[in-house]
Formats: sequence, C-alpha cells, structure tokens
Amino acid sequence: MLISTLAFACMNAIVKQLLHISAFQIVFFRSISSLIFTFTFLLKNNIPIFGNKKKLLILRGIVGVTSMTFFFMSTKYLPIGTAVSLRYMAPIFAAIFAVFLLREKVKLWQWLFFAMAFMGVLVLKGFDAELNSYGLLLACISAIFSGLVYITISKIGKRDHPVVVVNYFMVISAIVGGILSINNWITPVGTEWLLLFGLGVFGYFGQLYMTKAFQVATTNQVAPLKYLEVIYTVLFGIFIFSEVYTFWSLLGISLIIGGLVLNILYKGKVK
Repeated sequence: MLISTLAFACMNAIVKQLLHISAFQIVFFRSISSLIFTFTFLLKNNIPIFGNKKKLLILRGIVGVTSMTFFFMSTKYLPIGTAVSLRYMAPIFAAIFAVFLLREKVKLWQWLFFAMAFMGVLVLKGFDAELNSYGLLLACISAIFSGLVYITISKIGKRDHPVVVVNYFMVISAIVGGILSINNWITPVGTEWLLLFGLGVFGYFGQLYMTKAFQVATTNQVAPLKYLEVIYTVLFGIFIFSEVYTFWSLLGISLIIGGLVLNILYKGKVK
C-alpha cells in the first residue's frame, strides 16, 4: 500500500505539472497508456475481454470517467493535496447511495465519522479564504461519481475479473477523453510525452499494488494506509509546486481523512 499510494501521488503530481493541457486530453493519455497493461494482461491470461456483466461494466466506465475528468479539472483550481482529500469524500456518498440502492445499513457511529469528514469540507470552505469555490465544486462532483463507482463495482461483485473492470474503464475513458479533447488538442512536446505516458504507468501500478495489499492483509489493516496518498501529494505540492497550505486548509484535510479512517477502523472492529 505504501508503493501504491506513492504511485498515485506521482500521478497526481504529473497532472498538476500539465496544467496547460485540458482535463479531457489528460484523461485520454491516462487511459491509453494504461490499456497497454490491461490488454496485455487479459490476452496473456486468456481472460475474456468483454466480461459477463456488460451493462454494469459500461456503467462503471461512464461514472468512472466522469469522476476522473472532474478531478483532473479541479486540480487546475485547487492545491493538489486539497483536491485529492476532497475526492476521498467518495465513501460518504457511497454509503448514502448504498442505503437507497443496495438497502445497506449505516450505523450511527459511521454517520458521526462522516459528519467529522464533512466538517473538514466546511472548514476548508469557510476559513480558507484562498480556496477556489469552483474547484471545490468540481472536486465534490468527482467524489459523488466516485461513490457511484463503488456501488457499481459492488453490484458487479466477483462475476468479472478485476482487470476486465479496469479495462472497460480505460477503454471508455480513452474514447470519451479522445473525442472531447479534439477541439482543444495541444500536441505534447519533449518530455511532456514521457509525463503523459507516466500517467498510465503510475495509475496502473497504483491499482496493482493496492489490489495486492488487500489480497494479503485484512481491509481494516490496509485501507487506512490508502490515505497516505494525501500526505505524499501535499508534500509534492509544497516542495515541487511551491503550494501554500494554510492552518485552516491542513485542519480541514485532517478532519476529512481522520473521519474516513475512523470509519474504516470502526467497520473493521464491528465485523
């Protein structure tokens, strides 16, 4: 999980580095470079590319690319660490969707932890005067659709191989990103090609090692470590992009991550 979160943080840093390139074009390159790995894996292991739950797989791809696009858009207006922490509000929206769509029950303590995380958003917006409201809105929309991703994957269950699910996501993202970036296409130059290819490489290995972590350890042991991505990304923002995080922004981020980690630990204890 340490390797996974560092890989995702590197991907976030690359996105921030490519601010002059549209979010749609970044989605396109992020997806195309990942497809090299997913298609190779599926073909090598003779796994059916089209999967079983095709409608759900397509839906997962659509909500996934929507979430990813809004997140990439938000990084143009927010410090990268703030954008990542806001995107991690997804479990709250996933829990709300699960109550209505999957008839799952959320315990009182979980709602309290979610309220703590939401307080972090209020602190960010209410006390950090430099926080861009449009960027905040984009990141929150990304989190909402990311919550829908969780629900869709839950519905797919184990009826399709995880790489099949990721492959659908990448194919749909490549198509959507490619079409929507046509009118605003900027041809990369020099090292930008390497950075754009790096998006897919870091994204793929982030997913791979996260999956391995969940396979070899219990969820309540591994899941809290996922939020190290925020810490890595904040550090990248400070030392690479000279971003400034106020006391209120750090407090807000801490409340968001703290509430979500406590929820994971509580769920593990209840089970």
